[in-house]
Amino acid sequence: MKLGIFTVLFGNMPFSEMLDHVAKAGVDTVEIGTGGYPGGAHCDRAGLLASPDKRKAFLDEISSRGLSISALSCHCNPLHPDATKRELAQRELRETIELAALLGVDTVNTFSGCPGESEHSQNPVWVTCPWPEEFSQVLDWQWNEKVIPYWTEMNAFLKERGVRVAIEAHPGFVVYNAETMIRLRQACGEQIGVNFDPSHMFWQGIDPVEAIHALAQHNAIFHVHAKDTGFNRHNVAVNGVLDTKPYAKEKERSWIFRTVGYGHDSQTWVDIISALQLAGYEGAVSIEHEDSLMSIEEGFQKAVDFLKPLIIREKLQQMWWA
Repeated sequence: MKLGIFTVLFGNMPFSEMLDHVAKAGVDTVEIGTGGYPGGAHCDRAGLLASPDKRKAFLDEISSRGLSISALSCHCNPLHPDATKRELAQRELRETIELAALLGVDTVNTFSGCPGESEHSQNPVWVTCPWPEEFSQVLDWQWNEKVIPYWTEMNAFLKERGVRVAIEAHPGFVVYNAETMIRLRQACGEQIGVNFDPSHMFWQGIDPVEAIHALAQHNAIFHVHAKDTGFNRHNVAVNGVLDTKPYAKEKERSWIFRTVGYGHDSQTWVDIISALQLAGYEGAVSIEHEDSLMSIEEGFQKAVDFLKPLIIREKLQQMWWA
């Protein structure tokens, strides 16, 4: 495994300065945003698609610092019921896949998307319970009429270009846990796997280690994010974990995203890294910072300091077993 960073954290830095900064911190690989929700601060997608010279210069900037690209990321909603938003998301995602193929990057991270409840919807509708029965009918319609047809077509598009897509399982989208990820992969094709983010598992009450074991049985783990979740036990005791309050209201929420090690202890993360190792995963563990109690720089440095010994330990174990 390699220690990585999702570079949108440092979107305010020039590309070269950002690469110098993360390389100096001891990161091995970079995950680069190309559009969608994270944007593309370090990626001129149109320019890189059009120019072999720009692509070479882009790759040289990265490799000259001893870094590699773990993935291109275009987190978006390609199933949005609003036609304008949907068409933009689908175009950005397809262009990102085309760019990945040209750059020799095998993985593109994104979301599964979420449709509305009918052809007349204006906004996505995420179904979380089976009753009243209309909810189950909506869920069946979403999967059969929107999700499976789109991702079956995309699986063929990906296969033609030698690229795979890593779906970040995230509540609010149709793929949000291991079960829905496996359903999508089985229905649509093997170019589709998961960008596994433990933080999204924690707050749903999912054991990330068990989820890794389930996904590994389907060879579905393509990329990994490193982010934690912290709980306010008093708010959880009163309100549970379904929480729609803004993330900035930390004192009122049941949970918030945290830097790794500030939601769960080192043993938990050792178990996660070990489960990935047993699953045969050799890719990036890519730091993603969304901790509202820390600055970007503080969260990044603490995550590097926390994860680096775990990654080194995993490499030493592999050498010992070999």
